[in-house]
Amino acid sequence: MKNLFLLLFMTLQFTILGQTSQECFDRGVAKFKLDDFRGAIRDYDKAITLDPEFAIAYRNRGSAKYLLDDYTGAIQDFNKAIELDPRYVIAYWNRGSAKIELEDYEGAIQDFNKAIELDPNFALAYWNRGSAKIDLEDYKGAIQDFNKAIDLDPKYAIAYQNRGNAKSALEDYRGAIQDYNKAIEFDPKYTGAYNGRGLAKFKLKDYQGAIQDFNKTIELDPQFAVAYRNRGVAKYDLKDYRGAIQDYNKTIELDPKSAVAYWNRGAAKYELEDYRGAIQDYNKTIELDPKFAVAYWLRGNAKIDLEDYKGAIQDFNKAIDLHPKFEIAYINRGLAKFFLNDKNGACLDWSRAGELGYNEAYDLIKENCK
Repeated sequence: MKNLFLLLFMTLQFTILGQTSQECFDRGVAKFKLDDFRGAIRDYDKAITLDPEFAIAYRNRGSAKYLLDDYTGAIQDFNKAIELDPRYVIAYWNRGSAKIELEDYEGAIQDFNKAIELDPNFALAYWNRGSAKIDLEDYKGAIQDFNKAIDLDPKYAIAYQNRGNAKSALEDYRGAIQDYNKAIEFDPKYTGAYNGRGLAKFKLKDYQGAIQDFNKTIELDPQFAVAYRNRGVAKYDLKDYRGAIQDYNKTIELDPKSAVAYWNRGAAKYELEDYRGAIQDYNKTIELDPKFAVAYWLRGNAKIDLEDYKGAIQDFNKAIDLHPKFEIAYINRGLAKFFLNDKNGACLDWSRAGELGYNEAYDLIKENCK
């Protein structure tokens, strides 16, 4: 009788209406490949119900949850997969990837460490660990990991691109360009590499070369909002303010919540002496990012040009509240006060700017604060 009960239990455990756990799992895999992640999860649920120790089913279900942005749920499944199989390399890698999405970079690195311990030739794990180190601003450590990933896979385009990003962060722009070149060699349609190379060229003041790279980025991906903004910044530095505005317009069309794009466009309008248009853009910047100190400062500058000195002072006050060591804001607030005949207030602001290291402030004090 006991044997019959055990046999019946095992039969029920591994079948649902004639379906085995493996059949449910296989159907989940098929749905996953068709990007039907919710359907895949339902089938993995069934497979796990039939076989609660089916480690790969937990891992696959976690992967589906990950792709549905359910990172916490994904980690729970990866935890279970690792509990069932402590040497499950890919599950550690998956869990680390999910932790990155939750900005748990230290936790992610621990998982990538374990994946690498179990499989020292896992190039992708080195790349992921390097990416997490970039997020922690450990650029030298990141470069070491990208070096290893490239040693293991010399045609690993994204590893070259990320190593270039790390080198750019360390201001090694020429070294970064070499890496972006290599990434493009292995993947000629790699938009991120063209955009990164453009940024590195911009830092080297090769504005025309930067624009060429941003052009290519946009050609490959016309929806790449940041590339339009980057191209606009390069045009701005070439004093092509109208061309810059066109690029900022496109950035805003693609990403209406880009506070920086409004700020950039406002700066270009200011250079064209469209002070009211500039203020409108700074208003939008501040609406989107109320702690954007530079936007208050720039709006104050535009108000000075419109002789709205009291309004300018209000903006400089806010910029200084947000950034108490914003020396140029003290300079400009002093100018606004001076124009309102508040000479003492102006001199105090200029003195504060001097204390903060803005030496030109003392010239203003010598000329106006006798």
